[in-house]
Amino acid sequence: MSDFEHLRHKPPSALDEPRQLIVACCQLRSNVNLSRIVRTASCCAVSRVIVTGNMKIDPKIARDGAEKLPISRHRSLPPVLRDLKAEGYRLVGLEQTTNSQDIHHFSFVRKTVLVIGNERQGTPDDVLRLLDDVVEIPVYGMPYSYNVATATSMALYEFCRQFPNG
Repeated sequence: MSDFEHLRHKPPSALDEPRQLIVACCQLRSNVNLSRIVRTASCCAVSRVIVTGNMKIDPKIARDGAEKLPISRHRSLPPVLRDLKAEGYRLVGLEQTTNSQDIHHFSFVRKTVLVIGNERQGTPDDVLRLLDDVVEIPVYGMPYSYNVATATSMALYEFCRQFPNG
């Protein structure tokens, strides 16, 4: 007999304080990717998700995240990022760039906006110029990068590892 029993729908872990983490998505190409990002963001208890463009969130993929997580939609990301920076948020891009830092060695600050680029085009130059830091996740095989939703999940998990209580 195993010492493990499956627990279905275990309650979320309690946080000592709300997370001051926002996910801001450049215009994505795939409703599936956006929906997966929303689901993961909700699991990580981010404070909100910012999206651009007219992508739809599939509630079957995003699950409770589609209803429970504050999501704001904007035409353009730079003005929103400038406002958040003025509010004291650190803007951290998730992208492969010159001078990007390996996420394994990066220390997030509690008040962070994680900026996610487009699946094919990456993060536009007008957004890159606003960022305080850029982190990338090392790739050990082919293709050259992770799927945008997968990479976002990995980065959100790393933030939560660094700030497990909120």
